[in-house]
Amino acid sequence: MTDEYVELVCDDVPHDAVLTDPGVRVLDVAQVVRRLKGLSLWHSKVLVTQVPAVILAGVPEEVAATAVSALREAETRERPEPESPTG
Repeated sequence: MTDEYVELVCDDVPHDAVLTDPGVRVLDVAQVVRRLKGLSLWHSKVLVTQVPAVILAGVPEEVAATAVSALREAETRERPEPESPTG
């Protein structure tokens, strides 16, 4: 009886998107995580506050890069100044 050994070669190495620090915009980052993972806002906020957190695991490079850029954008997004009431 002969033994056959098979070596699998994968051209597309899976990537992970890991959140290491949500910054001061925790709620904005949680909203992005909510869209990426399909979680509730509460679960997303819990995930964001327990860093380091794997947001996406084993995804193609393009998906991971898109997720990372969306998270970075949410982290650095500036809110417009609220308008003062005129009287």
